[in-house]
Amino acid sequence: MGDISIPTTSKTWTVEGQDGFDSLKFNKEAPIPELSDNEVLVKFHAASLNYRDLIIPKGKYPFPQKNGVVPASDGAGEVVAVGSKVTRFKVGAKVVTLFNQTHLGGSLNPQTSASGLGGVIDGALRQYGTFNENGLVDMPPSLNWLEAATLPCAALTAWNGLYGLKPLQPGQVVLTQGTGGVSIFAVQFAKAAGATVIATTSSKEKADILKKLGADHVLNYKEDPNWGEKAKALTPGGEGVDHVLEVGGPATMKQSLNAIKIDGVISIIGFLGGVRGEDAPGFLDCLMKICTVRGLLVGNRVQFEEMNRAIEANKIKPVVDEKVFTLEETKEAYQYMWDQKHFGKLTIKIE
Repeated sequence: MGDISIPTTSKTWTVEGQDGFDSLKFNKEAPIPELSDNEVLVKFHAASLNYRDLIIPKGKYPFPQKNGVVPASDGAGEVVAVGSKVTRFKVGAKVVTLFNQTHLGGSLNPQTSASGLGGVIDGALRQYGTFNENGLVDMPPSLNWLEAATLPCAALTAWNGLYGLKPLQPGQVVLTQGTGGVSIFAVQFAKAAGATVIATTSSKEKADILKKLGADHVLNYKEDPNWGEKAKALTPGGEGVDHVLEVGGPATMKQSLNAIKIDGVISIIGFLGGVRGEDAPGFLDCLMKICTVRGLLVGNRVQFEEMNRAIEANKIKPVVDEKVFTLEETKEAYQYMWDQKHFGKLTIKIE
């Protein structure tokens, strides 16, 4: 076991009820359960927040959740103890959490889709957590704790969007929306793959950052509400984009359909623009555009490991907001992100 002493209690956050951020409760001495044979004990060093974490205590998350859960799907830490039958990790291993704990490969099913960390299964906003060894992956060695903690949800969602159905090919065109976590990872992954990236945003400052990250073209959706047609016109032969990562929902879907190429793929991963749109397209629009529109929920462990290899090979660095919160400041971190004061991924340092 080395010299690491195994604690019996942990500082831990839980979600009690659905009264907004006041539902977040802090326990300075939550008991750490004993390890079973196939579990490892992880000492967390960092966690990161997603939009999902903000809407769970507000009662607006459409997927399974349980009351009293430890929030956050995204965490990075080190293994400090292992059960007697664990084979995947040794004490000292640096690990990152898997979003759906039982989604190891292939498609989701009703069981694996109900294994969401920070929704049904206790997540990362705590000092120590026990996990089945299958619910963790090795951390990319080139990343620090804060950077690695951003990977489980946003990065893997972007990776699945680009590779999960029709894998992205060099020379293809990818359309991303905004500067949220998923969209920024999509820009980075697409550029690493040799694709052309068209990004949308609402300000010159954000446009400059997107260009620094490698975006070839940046469209301001406030200045040009018909950005879908503009994006299509920027593609070779004006044929359209091969992949769209759709994060806006009904509010932006019409523009995504205007931009898409025949046989292109629109991956719907969010609804930041709300769930109702006055001008929301229907299924027949997908027929008229002869394209594929898919919904996805993060990704599996095989994809996570593929993505981590790509991150290492291409020296990709996640974009982390300069403001870092402590575990005790979690409630303030939620509010900071809800107020949209962040850029890139918002992280919490755990000591």
